[in-house]
Amino acid sequence: MILWQSIIVIWLVFTCSCSFAALVEDLSINGSVKSLNLIIDNSFPATTEIALSTNRLRIDLAGRLKEGPGIELSLEQQLLWANRPESVALPNYRINRRFDLEKIWHENDHLSGQLQLDRFNLHSHTESFSWSVGRQAIGFGRISLFSPLDVIAPFPPDALDLNVRPGVDAIKITQYFGMAGQLGAVAVFGDESDHNSYLLTAGENLNNIDLLILAGRLRDRAMFGLGLAGEIGKVGIKGEASWYRGVAVAQPGGDLQDHFGIAALEAWYRFDNGLVLIGEYLFNGYGSKRPQNYQRVAASAPIQEGLGFLLARHYLLLGPSYQFHPLVTFNGLVILNIEDRSSMLRPQLVFSLADNFQLDIFWTFTTGRKIEVDPLTAVPVIRSEFGSVGESGGFFLRWYF
Repeated sequence: MILWQSIIVIWLVFTCSCSFAALVEDLSINGSVKSLNLIIDNSFPATTEIALSTNRLRIDLAGRLKEGPGIELSLEQQLLWANRPESVALPNYRINRRFDLEKIWHENDHLSGQLQLDRFNLHSHTESFSWSVGRQAIGFGRISLFSPLDVIAPFPPDALDLNVRPGVDAIKITQYFGMAGQLGAVAVFGDESDHNSYLLTAGENLNNIDLLILAGRLRDRAMFGLGLAGEIGKVGIKGEASWYRGVAVAQPGGDLQDHFGIAALEAWYRFDNGLVLIGEYLFNGYGSKRPQNYQRVAASAPIQEGLGFLLARHYLLLGPSYQFHPLVTFNGLVILNIEDRSSMLRPQLVFSLADNFQLDIFWTFTTGRKIEVDPLTAVPVIRSEFGSVGESGGFFLRWYF
């Protein structure tokens, strides 16, 4: 079956390339091969460690229709191997996609595969106006570690690969004015009507402060967001907040509150020795102050939809980086749960092995109170967020062509 998958991908790439060559001008073909390999030490003593390997082949085709708009198409194939298939799954992007343009083989087996069309859109851009229709990448917000305004398909705060944002089925238009002003509208279509999003956006630079505003409906929630970015001396400062009216409150798979907000304040500074430090305080309004409620939070709509990824209310995030050598860089990540005092620490070394060829080696340490078994009910009890998960580590290979 794996051989057939490879043949299908090669055939699709060849067919798409030939079709593009006949229909478009300025054709470009790029892509990447990525391999992420992990060992996860499960903290609960009754289970064994998890080993997995996820490998992706991506082909990006771009050009311009003759005397027409630009066109973009991307195919991605993923192969996932896991020693415990029930513990991991292939990604599911359908909440922001109206059309099912993917094929899955051997789901929940030790070796499974997914072939998807991750980009397929028409677009045009001038100095004063731009539009795009189809499967595309859409991102908002300017905070680096975790952005409360990145509401459509945000990256988790511990994501290793931030180069490619998952495509969503959307229509986007933007009108530009002045030096940095813009007004826009976005419609994102999900697998059902309740998952559609309709947002208006506005941006401007006022007195060297970048302003970003979002308003509309996010998957049936009324929402409003505001972001500011500027500098105080040599320190970069960014602040963002978003507010939501809950839907299906207290129902299975719904929101837990009638109203909730997510807000963050981030500071950035580069020291004279080259060390770069990013720090962020995050208020996670849909989360809980009590660890015994974490399971309810994990089953609620914000987590299931990918709006957020953390379970408590208050966090401190740190992201130091330092270049030891032009070919070797250190990146770090710290996430501290202020409520239960658990934490995650991930040191990461990035090696440039050749042009467009990179190796990341990392390990994730966790601290906090471990899971305990209630002696009366024999039910596992969560006592902290990061203390409930084990340490993990591995390597990540990336080649771009």
